[in-house]
Amino acid sequence: MNRHLVDLSIYLENDVLSDPPPLAPRIRYMSHHETVDEFVSLLPGTTREDFPDGEAAAVEWVTMTTHSGTHLDAPYHFHSTMDAKLGQPRPSMTIDQVPLEWCFQPGVKLDFRHLPDGHVVGAAEVEAELARIGHELSPLEIVLVNTRAGRRYGSADYVDAGCGMGYEATMYLLERGVRLTGTDAWSWDAPFSHTAADIARTGDKSLIWEGHKAGRHIGYCHLEKLHNLEALPPSGFYVSCFPHKVRGASAGWTRAVAIFDAALFAVPEAKQS
Repeated sequence: MNRHLVDLSIYLENDVLSDPPPLAPRIRYMSHHETVDEFVSLLPGTTREDFPDGEAAAVEWVTMTTHSGTHLDAPYHFHSTMDAKLGQPRPSMTIDQVPLEWCFQPGVKLDFRHLPDGHVVGAAEVEAELARIGHELSPLEIVLVNTRAGRRYGSADYVDAGCGMGYEATMYLLERGVRLTGTDAWSWDAPFSHTAADIARTGDKSLIWEGHKAGRHIGYCHLEKLHNLEALPPSGFYVSCFPHKVRGASAGWTRAVAIFDAALFAVPEAKQS
């Protein structure tokens, strides 16, 4: 197969708004010259002059959460228990317990770029989009949601951009066997700023994280802060999104990639960051 690969991940970087400021990652870069003393201490009997051109190794120190950058959320992130609708609630899976087969499956893209920021997608809208692209869901397919936020990465309004997936929309997918989803927005749910406004207007507290909390009833994972979804066809591709194995954690970083046969599709140019 003539494989075409599309990088679906954002950068992990300083000075780009990919999270609210308190959650932003911090990267400290150390040059080859700056690490020589550390190497000398690790290799007794050596001196700075022993290293070619006075250089050791470049290295970076990173402070971040497991939800920094493009990452996969485990059911444990959403709630302490899962699968109540499948019989008996059981402890939610942490990221190191997520089945690997969930993370490499055929993908489906739902195009919701036309929906306004803060809109909460319902089950009927998911059904209508699947009908539009002529696709019937199969168990374990990975469903990716392309929102307006995908084009706002790097902009001041990124965290507040894009539509969100509500409880009914999420359950529509899970009840059909989907166990891993993804979005190019900051969150699977509508941005917090819009949810807060909706709660203030309606007094309805059930709106809090309603898409995430669907995991109480059927456990699932989702990818957040994807990128370049515009470069994908509606279906006919695979998604690879194996998470970093952080023991007992609620999420893991991933280099999400779409893989498909380039001969079958005319693929748009991927957006450059």
